[in-house]
Amino acid sequence: MKLEILQSCPSVIRDFLTYNETIKGKSSRSVEGYFLDLQTFFRYLLTVRGKVAKDTEFEEIDISSVDIELIKTVTISDLYAFLVFCKNERENNAATRARKTSTLRIFFKYLSSQTHQIENNPALMLESPKVKQALPKHLTLEDSLELLSSVEGPNKERDFCILVLFLNCGLRLAELCALNLSSISTDGTLKVIGKGNKERVVYLNSACLEAINAYMQVRPNDGIPITDKNALFISRNHRRISPKTVQHIVKTYLEKAGLGDQGFSTHKLRHTAATLMYQHGDVDIRVLKDILGHANLGTTQIYTHVSDKQIKHAVDKNPLANVKSKK
Repeated sequence: MKLEILQSCPSVIRDFLTYNETIKGKSSRSVEGYFLDLQTFFRYLLTVRGKVAKDTEFEEIDISSVDIELIKTVTISDLYAFLVFCKNERENNAATRARKTSTLRIFFKYLSSQTHQIENNPALMLESPKVKQALPKHLTLEDSLELLSSVEGPNKERDFCILVLFLNCGLRLAELCALNLSSISTDGTLKVIGKGNKERVVYLNSACLEAINAYMQVRPNDGIPITDKNALFISRNHRRISPKTVQHIVKTYLEKAGLGDQGFSTHKLRHTAATLMYQHGDVDIRVLKDILGHANLGTTQIYTHVSDKQIKHAVDKNPLANVKSKK
């Protein structure tokens, strides 16, 4: 968590953020998201309570005065009014408002159940806006093969290996960049450090093992700083490859494969891996959850969408599919 965030926080919020990062193991990005949501809420609350000068810009409102006594006065009506404010005044969509709702729930649960600083939890019955669940955008099997066949150039072994791991293992961008030589085990598995520093083991198929072995034959060994010696993927500057570089690599090959204008990205390759495993590999949803490193099964459920081909196949497999009427 950034130092400036800690310094600008009232103690009650700072303690909440620290608890989530150190005890709950939340990522810095998640914790900073909590801060921004709470900052917006308390700026709104201070405004409607008449504690802000009328000519103060909303983004300039100082929340350092927020304390537990103010928080004790918050009601569920305040929370719903805040969500209306987010919708009408800040034009937040349902997904953004749902995230803010989640933050408020977690914050007030912490104050009531974890630290017992408040007796009543105003967010206990707070309902979340309904979010239309869009199907994750992904490459088809044919698109994936075209992408892999487009790899060429002086770093083709490295770049091909990166794409293969994305498409076969469903890694996140940060997870791929953080891979070390020591992450690869002799038993054909890969140790991945996911969100919240949670470690999971991914089994490497033959395509992954072959791609890694080919890359290891040409991976630079000289001129690498001691801090990056163990990094699996090395940039042209002989340092651990950065997320920005990987994004550029993926974008380049998507364009070469004729897929550059369809909104695909490194994260869409993760969606592709999950979708292909589920649709073509007969993978149980609980197994897919562990492969992807999801904390909740609900997150993985989105990949259970079925294609038109699967629907037709299911209907054709009905044991009554070939029954004909008697003539």
